[in-house]
Amino acid sequence: MTDIILKAEHLKKVFISGKKSMTAVDDVSFGLERGECLGIVGESGSGKSTLLKVISGVYKPSAGKVTVNGTIAPLIELGAGFDMDLTARENIYLNGTVLGYTPKYIDSKFDDIVEFSELQEFLDVPLKNYSSGMVARLAFAVATMTKPDILIADEILSVGDFLFQEKCEKRMAELLSGGTTVILVSHSIEQIERMCNKVAWLDHGHLRRLGPTKEVTAEYRKFEKKDAMKADKVEG
Repeated sequence: MTDIILKAEHLKKVFISGKKSMTAVDDVSFGLERGECLGIVGESGSGKSTLLKVISGVYKPSAGKVTVNGTIAPLIELGAGFDMDLTARENIYLNGTVLGYTPKYIDSKFDDIVEFSELQEFLDVPLKNYSSGMVARLAFAVATMTKPDILIADEILSVGDFLFQEKCEKRMAELLSGGTTVILVSHSIEQIERMCNKVAWLDHGHLRRLGPTKEVTAEYRKFEKKDAMKADKVEG
């Protein structure tokens, strides 16, 4: 028997503004087992972030359903769950509470969070004075302070420095080996190839391809190359 931890069935998300409607996600289905890492690729506007928000419960699907057997730690929007006027110290407790942890539990993990984020000297500085990379460090450290069943990361690692990205990848690899399921959106195909065992390719809200990482990324690279050549011709 397979151990399906997340199942998306015929997901659709339509945004309506006045008389206009826009379908961001259209009939997307897939299942994930414990310890799997799914990479999601696609051009800007293909529906990647919307799909993650539907899966994590930020958006209600217009059609279809999501079944989740466990806890989700979403890293979808930089600074979501934080109050930019509060200090990092205060935000650790605020965000930890939002994720469902008790103050006592956060106390026990506080030093680990600070050490991982490498923000010891800036703990009592309001987040509005942080760079986007520093906010990302804090968000990742809080979200992974315990072992969530599912970690969702949307471009969260693209704003940090290279060494911290490596550190985050190592932490995600540890979570994966411990049974956490990861859904990763990244513009870095190399990162997706390093981390993921399967890839979903979204194209205008549709699931164009779902399969083993190397097969899908090879096809996607060809698509990107053709796209770049078309753009060069237009500019030329």
